[in-house]
Amino acid sequence: MRFASLGSGSEGNALVVEVGRTRIMLDCGFGLRDTVRRLAAKALLPEDVDAIVITHEHSDHIGGAARFSRKYGIPVWMTRGTLAVFCNQCAHLPEINELDSHTAFAIGDIEIHPFPVPHDAREPVQFVFGDGVYRLGVLTDVGASTAHIEAMLSGCDALVLECNHDRDLLDKSAYPSGLKRRISGRFGHLDNQAAAALLSKLDNTRLQHLVAAHLSKHNNTPQLALQALAGVLGCTPDWFSHASQDDGFDWRELRTA
Repeated sequence: MRFASLGSGSEGNALVVEVGRTRIMLDCGFGLRDTVRRLAAKALLPEDVDAIVITHEHSDHIGGAARFSRKYGIPVWMTRGTLAVFCNQCAHLPEINELDSHTAFAIGDIEIHPFPVPHDAREPVQFVFGDGVYRLGVLTDVGASTAHIEAMLSGCDALVLECNHDRDLLDKSAYPSGLKRRISGRFGHLDNQAAAALLSKLDNTRLQHLVAAHLSKHNNTPQLALQALAGVLGCTPDWFSHASQDDGFDWRELRTA
């Protein structure tokens, strides 16, 4: 199993998971040309993507999905709640599939385990991807941790974890007070310390890769995010990496040491 991000942040999100001959794109929040360009940077063609799996209906996660799906004949998967919001864009899609937020399913060689999360969307989910040996957990766009989230992410071999903002930077920012409350609220986004607290509750003994994701350009820095995570695992911040808005991160591979 290997995985790479095409970009992560409020301007667009997409991540590719590959197992054997199967490649899934998690979210598609970039325009058509931009998505093709970002795939090419990872040595992929649009035709290499077998399916698009959507976390929720916010435009930075779903904005490019319909055009990409129609152009390249790629099936799309999402929850019923997300589909209810997205249905006005569904005309002429080659295939659209409803997923249950508590029921695992498979696409080709990839096992997919969705789980519900608190976020200000209709029926948002995040995912654990598996190949029968390794597990990749992805958690972004979540306002608070839950026992179920922690159970799903515990024991993963790789983790892409939201570190959206630094609380002090957000408090001092020029954002309107209502937006600050939305971002920092239970249905908003994880700050660095909340992400670190969540990480501390997981079984991390198998962890090979940890990537901080969905960082705010205005209310966070990679240094602050990585320092918070490093404090949990007792290592230096350079052990980790972060997903950037411009180019995500390059391929990470899960393998036996």
